[in-house]
Order: sequence, then structure tokens, then C-alpha cells
Amino acid sequence: MIAVMAAFALNANAANPKLKKTNIDQVIAAMTLEEKAALVVGVGMDSGEEGLSATIGAQAELVPGAAGSTHAIKRLGIPATVLADGPAGLRINPTREGDKKTYYCTHFPIGTLLASTWNQQLVEEVGRAIGKEVLEYGADVLLAPAENIHRNPLNGRNFEYYSEDPLVAGKTAAAYVRGVQANGVGTSVKHFAFNNQETNRTGNDAIISTRAIREIYLKPFEITVKESDPWTIMTSYNKINGTYTSESAELVETILRGDWGYKGVVMTDWFGGKDGAAQMHAGNDMLQPGRPSQYHQIIDAVKNGTLDMKDLDRNVRRILEYIVRTPRFNKYKFSNKPDLQAHAAVTRQSATEGMVLLENHHNALPLAANVKTAALFGITSYDFIAGGTGSGNVNRAYTVSLLDGLKNVGITADAKLQKIYADYKEKCDAEKAAKAAANDTLSHLMSFLPQPLPAEILPTEAQLKAAVEANDVAIITLGRISGEFLDRTVANFNLSAEEHELVETVSRAFKAAGKKCVVVLNIGGVIETASWKNTPDAILLAWQAGQEGGNSVADVLTGKVSPSGKLPMSWPLSYNDHASSLNFPRAENFKLDLSTFMGKEAEKTEPRETYDYTNYREGIYVGYRWFEKEDMQVSYPFGYGLSYSTFEFGSAKVEKQGNDIVVTIPVKNTGKMAAKEVVQLYVAAPAGKLDKPVKELKAYAKTSSLAPGASETVTLRFAAADLASFDESQSAWVVDAGEYIIHVGSSSQSIKATSKITLPASKYPVSNSLPSVAFVK
Repeated sequence: MIAVMAAFALNANAANPKLKKTNIDQVIAAMTLEEKAALVVGVGMDSGEEGLSATIGAQAELVPGAAGSTHAIKRLGIPATVLADGPAGLRINPTREGDKKTYYCTHFPIGTLLASTWNQQLVEEVGRAIGKEVLEYGADVLLAPAENIHRNPLNGRNFEYYSEDPLVAGKTAAAYVRGVQANGVGTSVKHFAFNNQETNRTGNDAIISTRAIREIYLKPFEITVKESDPWTIMTSYNKINGTYTSESAELVETILRGDWGYKGVVMTDWFGGKDGAAQMHAGNDMLQPGRPSQYHQIIDAVKNGTLDMKDLDRNVRRILEYIVRTPRFNKYKFSNKPDLQAHAAVTRQSATEGMVLLENHHNALPLAANVKTAALFGITSYDFIAGGTGSGNVNRAYTVSLLDGLKNVGITADAKLQKIYADYKEKCDAEKAAKAAANDTLSHLMSFLPQPLPAEILPTEAQLKAAVEANDVAIITLGRISGEFLDRTVANFNLSAEEHELVETVSRAFKAAGKKCVVVLNIGGVIETASWKNTPDAILLAWQAGQEGGNSVADVLTGKVSPSGKLPMSWPLSYNDHASSLNFPRAENFKLDLSTFMGKEAEKTEPRETYDYTNYREGIYVGYRWFEKEDMQVSYPFGYGLSYSTFEFGSAKVEKQGNDIVVTIPVKNTGKMAAKEVVQLYVAAPAGKLDKPVKELKAYAKTSSLAPGASETVTLRFAAADLASFDESQSAWVVDAGEYIIHVGSSSQSIKATSKITLPASKYPVSNSLPSVAFVK
């Protein structure tokens, strides 16, 4: 009898093995087809017997406010895992029904600001702090970072992307991933790939040459995969050359896994793609948030033979390999009490290092020690913008305004102006509330969208005169709301008539009295500056600096910290100077259909250029590559940023070390204030079969904080293979033989030292995939 019972137990255990790190094959063999289909489709597909449910932007049970979950399968010991939005911090609900506690998260700086630090170690520290909150609030994966290329300044999501340059984007994302994952939680690098516009983002077909795909748009992801090993990668909504990215085996299996060696999970963006079975075949392992139709598509496709069970098992294996790494599987006892005070200090310090000093006429900044009163103009001086809207928003406990930040460093803002702006804000808020009350559905949907700021108000002559007499300095803050779903308009790129007049009249009045006027830009992306940048005494690009933004700006304005940020994108003289301006949607010309963001098919019409398809006719010539090729002037070049100090670069020493090229250069602080400098290395290639950019960024590093008179030798290292161009005819990366010119400087247009190195020809074949297609006429 005992033997019979033992045999029964063994058979039961074989039929119902409990998941371990060492028995994944056994668990897969024990799973039913329905269980496999459920595991690869998120919990949003139904309420589920595990008690999980999903709504738009929320996953209610395990971690309220998290974006999604995977299915639990209790009989096999497979727990649910939690996926939560980023990237400027963890996004979950700050309050919970029947619970008096709060669950606030830290709002860190937006992506453009982090990239502007040009400091990978600092970005890693920020990631580490974010990851700690992910861990302690019970999530398993942060849906971040986002690293698509700034192809065009009007892309509505540029605020959470990093750069027009693939090296800066890739290195910044890799540092972020390393930081977050140091906590034993995962990341989801997004949006893989070519998500360079929000207009019709779920249906747009990006028509791109193979060379541009490889050199510009995939290169950041390649760098991140190879340097940080992210747990998951999120495919984008759009198509690439006719195929949805989540249904492209060439993109996901051939390039990502085959060429780059990626071993982790690939998931869709929320409601991304159309055909669940095609996504499974393509190696898109997980469909989020999950729909009943996807579940049934997969089961039916396996039964009718159009989806091979081997493909489904492959994807299930990857998900199980991910699950056994998670805190939830390993029964981590999260506290719901991350150190928010310590993280506030991290965000404050990191924000100062990414702020870019654009203008500083006659050393207007830092503010003199005797400046004690300030006239604050601009609505965002009083209502500072911490970051973007939509999935990139963070539910934080507070946002420090510029008003409060200045108060914290001993500068008092003009009380009469405060009252004027407070009254105006109250009026605008009341009008907004009335509009929302008239349409509850509209109110819910609009909460996800970037809303335009109220028009700027102009001081009367009497108000301006009183402000000049009563204050030591004027500070004007110009703001822009950032967010997903909508691309920006050209009108948003330019200053409004009211903003132009505000800058002009306030600057003129304060200058006439021998006082300074400083403009602070509280924005998420590039705006026009050429027409007005010489009007104020100084311009500080503060970006959207997170919840401590006002304190961070005050630290820079008063000289507690010298600005050391550099632009990760070019700022053109006008919008139309961008090559992609000819092939980018004008958002004002297309009606927004929010239902398409939740998986609904858009109404069928004749294909419309820049909406249904977008021709990337500029090829590899994005950003500074375009402006230098055409010898076009810009308002501010790529890599630009001023300091309160000055630096001297010595001679560059270049040597070949194995497969790497190593450049060393001494940098000395020749100014009067401790500061950091960014050392940027560009390479000009010899003429060859392919057309080449004038030069390209190949390495960069930031010095430590150098005291006046102090020096540091900076070492820059890159692989000789990094000099290759992609030759579609050979399906290979090719390094031409010849003399390469190495330029080292403080921006793409401020070269301080030049050297040379001669290299032999070399070739690095890759899989022949994602071939070019003809541009749509």
C-alpha cells in the first residue's frame, strides 16, 4: 500500500511539477496548450481565477496602478509577475482604497535631461534609485528606458527619449538598465524600434533604408543589449517596411537574438500588433496587456497547424526563465517603504548636472550674492513642470516650483506678481474643470494627453515698472507640456506672440535699470531660439527636472553648482532646417482617434503620407550629421553647453590596443570655479564606396569636478569596428582602409585637438535581414 501511494505521489508530481530554476523543461512538458496560451498573453485578457484584472493604465490587485501582469498558474507553482510604467520613475497609484497610507514614488528627471548629463555613472545611480522603488513597491519589471532616436524635434515622445545620436542614446540607456537591474528587478527597453512619431503610431509604416536602420535606429538598442543585458525588450506599435515590429521575425529573431545574442523576453507595447499567432512565430514572447482574441488566435493556430508548438514552447521557456529571476518568484518581502528622502536628493543633484547653459552674456550667471529679490514672470515659474504626461508620468508627493526653489536659497519672489499669476491660474483651472465636468469620458481620456498651457499674460506698464523698482533680477520661465499620444506642432516649437513680447519687454525694462533678465526653459524638447536668444542676459535650459526641479534650478542659478550639461541634439535656426521636416506629420492636420491606441482598427482610407506611412528619405543624415553634411548653421550645435568656468584641452594621444583605439587627453580647469567638462570624440572617415557623414561621435566622457587649476587626463576607448558603415550590398559592416581623423572637443563644433590613425580594411558580416524597400510615392 505504501509503495502504491508513493508511486501515485510520483506520478502526481510529474504531472504537476512546481516551477524551479532547474526544472523549466519539465514544467513546459506538463503545461496544457491553454496554460501556455494564457502565460504568453497578459492578464488584461480576462479577470482570471487568480483575481487579477486590468483597466486602461491600471492593474488593480497585486500593485494598484501597475500597467500589467503575467498569469499565475497555481498548479505548477508559477506566480503572477507585475509590470509597471516608467521611465522617469515608477508609476503606480499613490493611494489605495481603504488604506490611509500613501504610496508615492520619486519623479526623476526626464530622459532628455539625463542624456544631457553625458554622465553614464550618474545615470546608473539614478537607475539604481528607481530600481529600489520598483523592488520595495512589489513590482518585477519597470517598463523603461525608452531610447528611440530624435529624428524630428516635433515627436511628442522625445521628452523620454535621449538623443539624435545613437551612441549617446545607447550608452545612456545601458547605464539606466544597469542601475535599475542592480536591485534584482528587470527593465523593458522600448520601443523596439522606429517609434519616431506619435501621429498614428499604431498604424504608421516606417519606410527606412537598411543602412539607416542599422546605423541610426537600431544601433542604440544594440549598444544597450550588449552592454547591460536587459531582462525584457518592448516592441513598438508601428510597422517597419510593411510589417508590424512585433510580427517581424527578421527584427526580433534574426537581428535581436541572432546578430546581437539577446537571451531575454520580448513583449509587445500595450495592445500592440494585430495577429497573436504571427507575434508568437516572430519571437514576440509576451502580449500585453492581453486580449481574448489573442488567446484564441494562438490556440486555434496551434490546432490548425499554422503555429508550430515549438515556437510557442520557445516563448513559454523564455517567460519562465524570466519569472524565476523575479522578486515575486523568489518571495522577496517588499516593504512599501523606499527611502524617498534619499531619492529626492538623487533627483535634485542629477537634475543640476543635465541642465544646459545656453547663453550667459557678460557673466550674468551665477547670480551675484547680493541678489535677494526676484521678479518671476511666466506661468510655469509658479507651476513648474516636473515631467511628461501619459505612461511617463509619476505620482509624486510634491513638485518644487521655481518660486519655492529660490525661497530655499534666500531669494524672495515679488509678492504682487505672485498674486497676479495666482489669480490667473485660478481662472484657468476653473475653466478647465468646467470643461471636464461637461464630459466625464473626455476628462478621463484627456488626463493621458499633453494639454496646452494657458496663454502667457503680459504685465501692464505700471506692473512692469513696479517690478523693476522692487527687484534685483527678473526671471522668465517658458514652459512646454510633454506627453505621449500627440506630436507637437510647429506653433509649439516656436514662441508664441505673447512669449516673444514677454521676453522682449521684461528684458528691455530690466536692462534699462542696469539689472539682469534670465530666461529658464522648463521644456521637454527643442524649441526655436535663434530669433530671441540674444535678448535676455542668460538662458538656462532646465528641461523637466523631476519633483525637485525648482531646487535644482536655484542651485544652478546661484552658483552652488556650475552647469555641465551638453545638448544631446542639435537646435536648428528654424524647424524647416531639419531634413525630416519634409517627411514628418503636421499633427494639426490629422484628427486624433484615441480608440486606435487601445487596439481598435483605424478607419480604412487611402494611404496618407506621414500618417499611414512615412518615408525616411534623409537616410542616415539625422541631426548633426545632416547639418554638417549641408554646412548649415544651427542655433546651438550638438554637444553644446556653457559653464561658469573655462577649460583647456591638451594634445590628444592616439594608440591602437588590440581591437580598440584608445585616446587620452589632458583637460585643465582654467577658470575660477569648480566645474565638470564633457570630452567628446568625433571621427572623420576616409572616402570609400559609401557616402559618409562629415564626422560622427564615437566616444565621450565627463571629467570629475575639477577645482580651479586642477587637471585630469581623460581616456576615451572605442572599438575599431565602431568605425564601420553598413553596406547593404554585402550585408556587412565595413571599415574602409585609410586615414581616420580624430577630433576631440567640447561640442561637435568646438574641436580642441586633432589626431590621426591609419587602419586596414575590415568587414563584419551579419544576417541578411530587413532589406530596404522603395519609398512610397
